[in-house]
Amino acid sequence: MNNKTIDLRAVSRTVSHALRHEPWLYELELNDEGWTSIEALLSALRKDRPEWSELDVDHLAEMIATSAKRRYEIQGDRIRAFYGHSLEGKLKKIPATPPEVLFHGTNPAVLPQIETSGLLPMARQYVHLSVDEDTAREVGRRKCRKPIILRICTRDAAAAGVHFYEGNDKVWLADAVPAEFIESDS
Repeated sequence: MNNKTIDLRAVSRTVSHALRHEPWLYELELNDEGWTSIEALLSALRKDRPEWSELDVDHLAEMIATSAKRRYEIQGDRIRAFYGHSLEGKLKKIPATPPEVLFHGTNPAVLPQIETSGLLPMARQYVHLSVDEDTAREVGRRKCRKPIILRICTRDAAAAGVHFYEGNDKVWLADAVPAEFIESDS
């Protein structure tokens, strides 16, 4: 690894923007599963921030390994973000069998809408669901101080044709979750 100190949190924020939200600003091409060339990403990052002139694949690997959340994946000479995309056109995901119950933390003010329309991806490509209540509560706190935690009955939803996709060890994705598969304590 290069000895030059590079702020990997800043790199992670920029990689997130490049791979999840506006790859065209970095002149990156993502394939239909969200993959792009590591070299193309590194080149774009070095061009964007002169202080990253020494940024290399080892820095990206360290960024991934030391992150509290598993957001990115490297495979061979390519990299992608697992989830959280706000791009036009949906990235392909392979349906998987989720845990029996998943959770979603949200603002209580939107509960009436969820009870009518279910969970929708809004500005993202997929609905984000958590494997445990603590993670859902942490995510929900981004929207309000005291989020409500919704339980998703995945077994029934999957039997009715709802597809679930593994995001990482704490996040699962769905195209949408109809209201009848959502339970609330409110």
